[in-house]
Amino acid sequence: MGKQKQQVISRFFAPKPQNPSTSSPSTSQFSLPNPPTPAPKISATVTFSPSKRLQASQLTSPNTKPSKIRKLSSHTCDPVSSPPNTAFQPTPNKPTKTPKLSPHTHNAIPSLPNPSLHRRFLKKLLEPSQDLPEPSPKSSISNPKYTPLEQQVVDLKDKYPNILLMVEVGYKYRFFGEDAENAARVLGIYAHMDHNFLTASIPTFRLNVHVRRLVSAGYKVGVVKQTETATIKAHGSNRLGPFCRGLSALYTKATLEAAEDVGGGEEGCGSSSNYLVCVIEKKIVESVECGVESGFDVRIGIVAVEISTGDVVHGEFNDNFMRAGLEAVILSLSPAELLLGEPISNQTEKLLLAYAGPASNVRTERASQDCFSGGGALAEVMSLYENMNEKSLADYEEEGTEVTELENTHLAIKGIMAMPDLAVQALALTIRHLKQFGFERILCLGASFRPFSSNMEMTLSANALQQLEVLNNNSDGSESGSLLQSMNHTLTIFGSRLLRHWVTHPLYNRNMISARLDAVSEIAESMGSSNASQNSSSLDVGDADVTFVQPELSYVLSSVLTTLGRSPDIQRGITRIFHQTATTSEFIAVIQVILVAGKQLEQLHIEEEDKEEIVPTKTVHSVLLRKLILTASSSSIIRTAAKLLSTINKEAADQGDLLNLFIICDGQFPEVARARKAVQLAKEKLDSLIGLYRKQLGMWKLEFMSVSGTTHLIEMPSEARVPSNWVKVNSTKKTIRYHPPEVLTALDQLSLANEELAIVCRAAWNGFLKAFGKNYAEFQSAVQALAALDCLHSLAILSRNKNYVRPVFVNESEPVQIHIHSGRHPVMETILQDNFVPNDTNLHAEGEYCQIVTGPNMGGKSCYIRQVALIAIMAQVGSFVPASSAKLHVLDGIHTRMGASDSIQQGRSTFLEELSEASHIIHTCTARSLVIIDELGRGTSTHDGVAIAYGTLHHLLEQKRCMVLFVTHYPKIVDIKNEFPGSVGAYHVSYLTSQDEMTMIDTKSDQNVDNVYHEDVTYLYKLVPGVAERSFGFKVAQLAQVGCPSCLCLCGFSFLSSLSPSPGPMGVKNS
Repeated sequence: MGKQKQQVISRFFAPKPQNPSTSSPSTSQFSLPNPPTPAPKISATVTFSPSKRLQASQLTSPNTKPSKIRKLSSHTCDPVSSPPNTAFQPTPNKPTKTPKLSPHTHNAIPSLPNPSLHRRFLKKLLEPSQDLPEPSPKSSISNPKYTPLEQQVVDLKDKYPNILLMVEVGYKYRFFGEDAENAARVLGIYAHMDHNFLTASIPTFRLNVHVRRLVSAGYKVGVVKQTETATIKAHGSNRLGPFCRGLSALYTKATLEAAEDVGGGEEGCGSSSNYLVCVIEKKIVESVECGVESGFDVRIGIVAVEISTGDVVHGEFNDNFMRAGLEAVILSLSPAELLLGEPISNQTEKLLLAYAGPASNVRTERASQDCFSGGGALAEVMSLYENMNEKSLADYEEEGTEVTELENTHLAIKGIMAMPDLAVQALALTIRHLKQFGFERILCLGASFRPFSSNMEMTLSANALQQLEVLNNNSDGSESGSLLQSMNHTLTIFGSRLLRHWVTHPLYNRNMISARLDAVSEIAESMGSSNASQNSSSLDVGDADVTFVQPELSYVLSSVLTTLGRSPDIQRGITRIFHQTATTSEFIAVIQVILVAGKQLEQLHIEEEDKEEIVPTKTVHSVLLRKLILTASSSSIIRTAAKLLSTINKEAADQGDLLNLFIICDGQFPEVARARKAVQLAKEKLDSLIGLYRKQLGMWKLEFMSVSGTTHLIEMPSEARVPSNWVKVNSTKKTIRYHPPEVLTALDQLSLANEELAIVCRAAWNGFLKAFGKNYAEFQSAVQALAALDCLHSLAILSRNKNYVRPVFVNESEPVQIHIHSGRHPVMETILQDNFVPNDTNLHAEGEYCQIVTGPNMGGKSCYIRQVALIAIMAQVGSFVPASSAKLHVLDGIHTRMGASDSIQQGRSTFLEELSEASHIIHTCTARSLVIIDELGRGTSTHDGVAIAYGTLHHLLEQKRCMVLFVTHYPKIVDIKNEFPGSVGAYHVSYLTSQDEMTMIDTKSDQNVDNVYHEDVTYLYKLVPGVAERSFGFKVAQLAQVGCPSCLCLCGFSFLSSLSPSPGPMGVKNS
């Protein structure tokens, strides 16, 4: 095509013919007299020849729908579109016709009477070449003759529809047809016609980068590799055909980090998880217990799999028509991919598709669950376990080891039998989905299964996560300014992931909370003397004999976590080893860092202290800390890691050299030993041939030589006579280099032996990684213990840096209560530093358990109720809290109704959202819950809003008796304290004004208006008893610069005076 373009440009600059009447037919098509409008600008040109354009427009894969190439060719050709067989044919006997218009063009494209140089150049550039063959109407494009490679691609596309295929061809990966068009758009590469297909390509060493970009764009990418090398092909039955190719890997967002070749890189080592969430639902029959009368209309089952870490979450729950429970699951897990089990209701589909919108790039796939009716789901799951048991039993019989892992499998099967039906169906769909990627084995590990919610954890609702800004802020959706970001001082990636789970699932068990607080307290106390301990604790990792020096806990933890933070993500690393997708260098790095961490934690000598009955002083006192350290530094972990590393040649592993990777001893890897022996014999045979040629030529100093990578050459003078069957390879002025036929045969045998060695070493490496499976659960427990240590260390740093205090939890038998002295907002305090105003909170189930908070706009009401909820969350996570003191009861839930938002795409208005959130609170809260409600009822008329807010609060006080913080601008609601004396308190955020009373307004005098308008209000942000007198909405209007100040105030204040001639609290008319 470049040559064609060059020919067109050459014809343009060539001398013009003397006779102007002999112009080309194509030129006459563009020469229209008296154009009505100027010619439009041409923004792009395509230099395809007519035959190429025809092929592009008619190309469709067999048995598939027409690809987008037809659209591409019709949209990107020149502006003058004509039928393919007549567009460029001369018509000398017919008058010149107006060219046909493109579908996207509304005006004609005439020529200028006196074309400019640029315009004439464009004509020539768009003009078809005269020497190209014109395709006939009966062209074979409808049934093209494919090349062998194209036929392979067609067969692969038929076998793997809806997958963007990258086909390995030599040193490139090529895209064909519609895949080439999509890849060119996403990757910014050039696509062109080649034979029958549009094609594009990337170099093989850039596979990692481009696969990630395609997957991030939402594509399901398949990599097709050559399954044979040139040497093996030359000695096989396929020597005359194309290279055999097959699908070697599939990639999506949820499977990318665990996949071979592209996973585990620095680009993907983020702290965020990549869950694949499968959703199944079933309609609920109306009943008093769980039906519509309770607000529930569906029962939902979910299974979430983090393939790169081995975490499997399952759950089943009833949900209302707003899908609040499902929304909480989605926001908590933040999945990268959704698998929808059809049929599915419109409400559920709308929620999930709204989450997986264009901005999120969350991939969605659908699968039918009809095949799992009547016990089919459980049969699908059990068949997977049976197959794994058979393979494991065969492996153990070959190795002669004890069958201990099968007992764990039986326990896992018992756990699955106890799972709810819908969760089992979701698990079966997930297994079927993961089989195409080869990652279904991760679901056979019962130790990695956990329920989404349990009796030991509090599950925060979607409203609480969003409105309290637990994970992301509400301004731009980033993590900056969230509770998680302010608490996160972890040093490792896997520790950061675990802390996210801790924050979204606060503990509900008082003993577990106390255990975490004890651990955080001990680490924080150890940090006070860590500076002095660094000199005395400088022990070598192998110095286990020096026992009289006891290093400080914080120093050892900091050293271990810093080392882990500089290393790869070992949690994903061991899972990649389990999936047999880890590289040799990754294996060495992951196992070695686990070994080093275990040896460093051994310095604390906890295992030795546990063996001794009487220990004068303990290095670590916290029970939780001792358990975690023992798990991460167990002798079994250290022994297994050392054994695995002793089998591997570290230098070869760092270089990715599989041929020299294994250290063969004690009869290990016999196939590798035999293949290495065969290569050695082939080398010896090749080297021994030099003696034959010395004797044959009579040159006793003759040696083989290598030039430019070509080995075993025999160099002879130019005039020397050699046997006629010697093959000349290259020469210089005075010498000629040959390959004798015996050398060629021996080199061929050596090359084949090397290929066989590579295949054997690859198989041995895969078997070595597969054998790691029996140790995976133990290493996974060690990594999880290290992640928990990182989280506890992070909470200790938080408490020490910000002077937080340890919260005190009362016994379960005591009444529910919240007593916070000088509480502060954990995020706002960081922003405002010393300018933040603290507030006290006192709620008690047998006393005042409801606070009605009023006050001016922007006075700090929402900040106050948010800080109470965040302090409660932090305390039950196990963290110290921003207050002078905190005495709390363990809460079973924190429910919020704040802000104003709508979901138009789901057909829900702002007021419907508001009332739906209130309804969810009423149905789910208990006497041990904290409920915070901000301005309920403002989405409708004043009277309706007051009535709804009053009725909701009355129900919470009378029926639920939960802890309530109720913010309102309706002072009438404060009257409810007369119905509940001693249980409800009225408070407001204090402020100062420059005038004691509101100036009476004379609508005919602008002076009074200006006086009122310039009234100064100082917010004190301190919560005090009583009801606020005014809301100062006009001060907010002043800050927002609404309209002209004098006109706004004149109209607004005059209307306010007509509504409230004698203003009472918050500007409401006194009666």
